[in-house]
Amino acid sequence: MKEVLYQRIATVLTEQIKNGTLKTGDKMPSLRTLHKEYGVSMNTAIQAYLELEANGLIVSRPQSGYYVSYKPAYLSVPSVSTPSNQAKSESVETLISKVYSTLSNNDVTRLSLGVPENELLPIAKLNKELVNAMRALPGSGTEYEEIQGNRKLRRDIARLTYTWNGNLSEDDIVTTAGAMNAISFGLMALTQKGDTIAVESPVYFGILQLAKSLGLNVIELPTHPVTGIEPDALKKTLPQIKVCMLVSNFNNPLGSCMPDEHKKEVVKMLSERGIPLIEDDLYGDVYFGNSRPKPCKAFDEEGLVLWSGSVSKTLAPGYRVGWLAPGKFKDKIVHQKLIHTVSSTTITQEAIANFLEKGRYEHHLRKLRSELHANSLQFARAVAEYFPEGSKISQPQGGFMLWVELDKRIDTTELYDLAIRQKISIAPGRMFSLQNQFTNCMRLSYGQRWSEQIDNKLKQLGRIAKGLI
Repeated sequence: MKEVLYQRIATVLTEQIKNGTLKTGDKMPSLRTLHKEYGVSMNTAIQAYLELEANGLIVSRPQSGYYVSYKPAYLSVPSVSTPSNQAKSESVETLISKVYSTLSNNDVTRLSLGVPENELLPIAKLNKELVNAMRALPGSGTEYEEIQGNRKLRRDIARLTYTWNGNLSEDDIVTTAGAMNAISFGLMALTQKGDTIAVESPVYFGILQLAKSLGLNVIELPTHPVTGIEPDALKKTLPQIKVCMLVSNFNNPLGSCMPDEHKKEVVKMLSERGIPLIEDDLYGDVYFGNSRPKPCKAFDEEGLVLWSGSVSKTLAPGYRVGWLAPGKFKDKIVHQKLIHTVSSTTITQEAIANFLEKGRYEHHLRKLRSELHANSLQFARAVAEYFPEGSKISQPQGGFMLWVELDKRIDTTELYDLAIRQKISIAPGRMFSLQNQFTNCMRLSYGQRWSEQIDNKLKQLGRIAKGLI
C-alpha cells in the first residue's frame, strides 16, 4: 500500500512538472510540507521524491532542498566544436570592446557579464573584514606585502586544496591580482614570442587576447560541451606546442567539465613530453553536484601543472585576489611577479584571508551554488520556451555560463546589436575564438538573481532571435 501511495504522489507531481504548473528551476515543496499536505509519513514523502529524481524530473541540492530539473526531450546540447587552425586568425577586439562598453550601464540587463551580481555576495561581511584588516596590518595596510603574497592567505588557499587531495602548503602558492594575472605570469614565464599553445575552443576571450599580445600562436582544440577537450586531438598537437592552457572545470563559455579519466590522461601525455599545463580552475568551487571536481593538478606528479584560481567569480570580483600553484616553476613565477607588480594588494589579501579563516567562505558558497543552480535551470527552461525551434544549450553542472547554439541563419553579432537597443546585453559566440566560428552561438550568464524581469528579457531576446530567421 505504501508503494502505491508514494507512486501516486509522484504521478501527481510529475503531471504538475510536465504541464508547467511547477516550472524548471522552481523549488519543490519541502518534505515536511509534502508530509502534511498528503497526510503521509516522511518516509513516503522521501520515496516520492526519490522516484521523481530517478526519472530526471527533480534534483537535490544539499542543505537547500529539491528543485525541478525537467528539460524537454527536444532540447539537445550544442555540437562538438571543430576549429580549423589552418584558417587565418581574425580580429575581434572591436566586438569585445563594444560588448564590454555597456557593462557599467545599470539600465542594461547584463546577460553577458560572467560574475555574480552584488545581491549574491556577502558584501557586509567583507566590509567588516576590510575594517579588521586595516586595524591589524602595519600602517593600516599601506605597506608592501612579501613578494610571494600574504602568508595567512596562502595558508588558507592551501587548506582549500585538501578537498581534492591537493595537499599543497603555503610555500606552494603565489598570490596574484586575479586568475588572469596568474595566467599572464605563467605564459610570460614559460613561452617566448612565436611559441605555440593549445587551448579549448570556444575559450574565454581574455586568454586568446593575452596570447596574441605575447606574440603566441594558438591551436584551438575540438571541445565537447559536456566533457571538454578531446584528448586525442590534444595528442596530435604535442610536437608543436610549448604550453597547454585549459579551463578544466566548468569551462568559460561552454560550461564543460573534463572527467577525471580525461584529466589524468592529459596530465600523463603532457608530462611524458615535459609540456607544462596552465590550469585555470576559478570555477571549480561553483559545482552543483555533491562534491567539488578535481582539477588536473590533482594528478600532477612532476610539478608541470600550474594551478590557478581566484575569488573573482565567487566572492569579490573587484578585490582582484587570485593565486597560482606553479609547481616546479615557482622561482620563475615569483620573478615575473617581482618584475611586473612587486607586491599584491595588501589590504584585500588580508581581508579575504580573514574571511576564509573564519569559515565563512564555504557557508557563502553553499548559498551561491544553490542559487546559481536554480538560475541555470530557469534559464534552460526559458531558452526552451522562448527561443527559436532547434536551439541547443549546454547543461553545465557548475559555473555561471550557458552556451546557446542557434539556427545557423542567426548571426549573434547582429543579434547583439538588436538586443542592446532593448537594453539586453549578450556575449556573441564569435568573441570566444580566433577563427571565424560560433557566429550562431552566444554565452549567457546566469549570475543574476532570477526574477520576472530576467524572464521577460529572455522572452524578448527569443523574439528578436526568431525575427532573424
